[in-house]
Amino acid sequence: MNARIPDTAFQTTAALENVSAQWDAQIVPQLQDYIRIPAKSPMFDADWASHGFLDTVVRNTAQWIEAQKVAGLTLEVVRLEGRTPVLFFEIPSTRPSDAPGSGQTALIYGHLDKQPEFTGWRSDLGPWSPKYEDGKLYGRGGADDGYAAYAAIAAIQALKAQGGTHPRIVGLIETCEESGSKDLLPYIDALKDRLGEVGLVVCLDSGAGNYDQLWLTNSLRGMASGVLKVEILTEGIHSGDASGLVPSSFRIMRQVLDRLEDSATGRLLPASFHCEVPTERLAQAQATAAILGDEIYKRFPWAHYDCGGSTVFALPTTTDPLEALLKRTWQPTLSVTGAEGFSDIANAGNVLRPYSAFKLSLRLPPLVEAATAVQELKALLEDNAPYQARVTFEGLSSATGWNAPDTADWFAQALDDASQAHFGASCGYIGQGGTIPLMNMLSKGFPTAQMMVCGVLGPKSNAHGPNEFLHVPYAKKLTAAVAQVLGRMP
Repeated sequence: MNARIPDTAFQTTAALENVSAQWDAQIVPQLQDYIRIPAKSPMFDADWASHGFLDTVVRNTAQWIEAQKVAGLTLEVVRLEGRTPVLFFEIPSTRPSDAPGSGQTALIYGHLDKQPEFTGWRSDLGPWSPKYEDGKLYGRGGADDGYAAYAAIAAIQALKAQGGTHPRIVGLIETCEESGSKDLLPYIDALKDRLGEVGLVVCLDSGAGNYDQLWLTNSLRGMASGVLKVEILTEGIHSGDASGLVPSSFRIMRQVLDRLEDSATGRLLPASFHCEVPTERLAQAQATAAILGDEIYKRFPWAHYDCGGSTVFALPTTTDPLEALLKRTWQPTLSVTGAEGFSDIANAGNVLRPYSAFKLSLRLPPLVEAATAVQELKALLEDNAPYQARVTFEGLSSATGWNAPDTADWFAQALDDASQAHFGASCGYIGQGGTIPLMNMLSKGFPTAQMMVCGVLGPKSNAHGPNEFLHVPYAKKLTAAVAQVLGRMP
């Protein structure tokens, strides 16, 4: 018996029909129930344990998996004191013990925690109100990343239906990813012996350049977030009485941020926050730029207005496709994602505010060490404050980015074959500007493993923002493609 399903033996049509039926009959309804639950990540819900939403989505997912009766599957909800729960499942290999690579394990990863609601949802949509429309399932978390556990099981079922053998498969579904996976490393340590010798990682928490082919993520930026606070007074005072003598906390904030960022260009100033783009990644970015063209930046919901009968759209920092790709994947950036100390406009009187606080989100290139960057960032922002104001930076979470290991021949061929089979196009390679903390951990722990980092977050899917959706037709094909690659694992 062969140790894998030969190329010619994998029934592409049957696999896609199998997973499509599973998606329509079971997965979409399950995800609709999942979307209704505000299972926000601990960073956004300090009382997550008492609210019980994370426990609910883990329990619901576990019950559905167990109901599938996958041959050989065992499942456990693992809990460590004071930490968010993890769902772990295991399916033994069906290959002969003496077959080449029979000891290898395929690890499938996803997460069930969510980002907060955010504002700006379409009037008929909402973060906790699922709506299935034109093949898109709207609602918070369906695409990022509630679908992953369900798609993983559907892929395994499709693979088993082929009748060939498969490697040992384990699943690791966490509930702290949107908080930087701060609880995950203790679980990996606790489960290390049960993970086994991982030869392939399938991470279903990433994005797609379009919905027309399989996309493999080849790099991820790191991140560092924290709160920068500038205090100049102990209480608010009449602006007419004090302005001009008492410096504005907001002006001091601008001066401090100028140490970090060139506000005219958006370039981060510390040289240590930058790195060279590896030659292979640059070549892949050039190929992807040729595929996607101006869709790289047109995918975003640009503000626009009427000007003399014509519509004027806000502009990106560049319209060059290659430069656009590199800016969002290999260059560091600063975003201000929240503010405190400001009155809402309706209630803002003539008062000089005592402090300003910004939540900062930095994206770091894949090869920059996040912990070192946070230390440098704190010193840069706090030292020698203007007017001897009290300036503090409190780090909230950080994670180092990831650059994919060298691609094995079997893996590259399996990806391309799966993409051709299910999409009619070659596999594309793209860096992502977001962060998946687990990937760096796994690359260090399993340096020879191949990494199938992929996902459904394609154009306008808008994870973390309003109107987030899961593109179900793409998810079906991705699920079948995962099944095919699992069957090709040596």
